[in-house]
Amino acid sequence: MTYEYTIRVLPEVAANEQRLKAYLVREKGLDERTLNATRILKRSIDARQRTVFVNLTVRAYVNEVPKDDEYQHTDYPNVEGRPQVIVVGAGPGGLFAALRLIELGLRPVVVERGKDVRERKKDLAQIGRTQAVDPESNYSFGEGGAGAYSDGKLYTRSKKRGNVDKILNVFCQHGASTSILVDAHPHIGTDKLPRVIENMRNTILQCGGEVHFQTRMDALLIEGDEVKGIETHTGQTFLGPVILATGHSARDVYRWLAANGVEIEAKGIAVGVRLEHPATLIDQIQYHNKNGRGKYLPAAEYSFVTQVDGRGVYSFCMCPGGFIVPAASGPEQIVVNGMSPSNRGSRWSNSGMVVEIRPEDLENEELRMKNEELLGDDRNSSFGSAASILHSSLNMLSFQEHLERLCWQQGNRRQTAPAQRMADFVNRHLSADLPESSYAPGLIASPLHFWLPPFIAGRLAKGFQQFGRNAHGFLTNDAVMIAVETRTSAPVRIVRDRDTLQHVRLRGLFPCGEGAGYAGGIVSAGVDGERCAEAAAEYCEGNK
Repeated sequence: MTYEYTIRVLPEVAANEQRLKAYLVREKGLDERTLNATRILKRSIDARQRTVFVNLTVRAYVNEVPKDDEYQHTDYPNVEGRPQVIVVGAGPGGLFAALRLIELGLRPVVVERGKDVRERKKDLAQIGRTQAVDPESNYSFGEGGAGAYSDGKLYTRSKKRGNVDKILNVFCQHGASTSILVDAHPHIGTDKLPRVIENMRNTILQCGGEVHFQTRMDALLIEGDEVKGIETHTGQTFLGPVILATGHSARDVYRWLAANGVEIEAKGIAVGVRLEHPATLIDQIQYHNKNGRGKYLPAAEYSFVTQVDGRGVYSFCMCPGGFIVPAASGPEQIVVNGMSPSNRGSRWSNSGMVVEIRPEDLENEELRMKNEELLGDDRNSSFGSAASILHSSLNMLSFQEHLERLCWQQGNRRQTAPAQRMADFVNRHLSADLPESSYAPGLIASPLHFWLPPFIAGRLAKGFQQFGRNAHGFLTNDAVMIAVETRTSAPVRIVRDRDTLQHVRLRGLFPCGEGAGYAGGIVSAGVDGERCAEAAAEYCEGNK
C-alpha cells in the first residue's frame, strides 16, 4: 500500500531518508516496522523566512517496496529503410526532434557543424590557454549545442508549449539523475550532461539514424516553394524535409536566409553583463543567515526583475556555485556565459544581468547613433551600410555582433574580458582593481558605465539599485560585472505557420528551437524539437 503526503520539513530531514521516515512515523502515524521505503516526488526550498524549510511531496511504501522505475521509458524502434528527415543541428532541439522522429517511424539524418561533445571540450579548454576561438567548435557550436557547456538547467516558464515531463524522462532514460524529476529547478550539471548527450546520440545510431559531425549546412535546396534538402560545406547533399535547429549563434544561416529571400524578422533580445558574487555572500543574503547555507542546503539561487524606463531589467540564467565562461563563436568577439557543475560547488555564483531591447528600440535616436558608432566604417558585411542594416531583419543581429566586437576591443583584442566592480559601475567610478574571478581567460578593469550604450548602462545601474534595496548586501563592490552578455536568445525569428510549424512560405522547412526564435533554453528547445518532428511526420504522410 502506498500513501502520498505533502509536507514541510527542515533541510536536515529532507536530506536524510531515515530522518524522513522518522518524521512520517511521528507526524502521520505510520508504523516504522511496515514503512519499507519512501520516494520524494517533488522538492522545493522555501527561504522566504529566517527559518528555511523544504517542501516535499513524498510517497510512503507500507508493506511493499517500489517496483517501478523512477522515470517513464520511451520505446525507440529500428527505422532503417524508413523515409528520412534532415535535422540540422545537434543541440537539444535537434536531438529531441531526431528521437521523436524515431518514435514516429522516420529516419533522422542529423547534420552538425561542430564536433562531438567530447572533442568539443578540448577546443573549449584551448580558449583560456591560447585566447583563440575555433569558429566551428566552441561554447555555441557542437554536439549538445550552447546548453551542453553552459549550465544544463532544465526549468522553463513555457510549460504550455508541450510535454515538459516527457523531456525530463528522456534525459533520465539516457543517464541523467532522477532528481531532475523531483526538483522545482532541475539541473543536470555541465560535468554530467555530455554523457547524457552521448547516450542520446547512440540511441539515434542504434535505431538506424545518422549523425554527421563537422558537417556545416551551407544552403537549403529549394525547388519552387518547397525545401528538398540541404547542401553542406563539403558539397555533399542530404535529401528530405528539413528541421532547422541551428541555435541562436548561427549567424551565417540568418545571413543566407536573408540573402536568398527566405522570410525572417528581427526579434527582441536582452543584452547586459555577467554579474559574479562570492557564493557565500549570495547564500547569506538568500538564506537570511550570516553563516550561509549550512550543511544541508544547496548553493542559493536568486531571481530579480524590474522595469526601468519602460524596459525589463532582470537576472538571467543564474548559476549558483558556478563559473563564467568565454562563449564567443568567432574571431573579434567577447561573449560571456555562465555554467555550473552538478554539485554547484565553486566559490562564486553568477547570473546574466540584462536589459530588454526590442527591434523598434534601434530606431531610438540615442541607440541608433550609438549603433552607428559601433559599426563605424565596417562595410565588409554583404548587407551594406549601417543604415540599411538598421532597417533590415538583421538589425538586432548587427547590434549584437558589433557590441561584442566593441567588447573585444575593450578587452585588448583577446578573450580577456572588460570588467568593473558593481558599486563602482553604479557610481560611475573606474575600478582600481578587480576581485578574484572564475573567468579563466582573465579580466581587465574597464569603465563599462562609459562605453556600454547608455540605453543599457543607465537601465542596468537603476536596476542594480532596485535589486540592492530588495536584497540587502547584493549591491556591493565585492561583486564584479563582466562584459558582455548578448546570447540570451536569437536576434532573428524564422517565421513559421502556427498550425503546421512549417515556414510561412516554404513547404518542407520546419524552423525549430531557440535559433528559430521559438524556444528559450534546453527544455523549451527539446519540446519544440518534438513538436517539429510531429509536424514533419504529418508532412511526410501527406506527401506519400
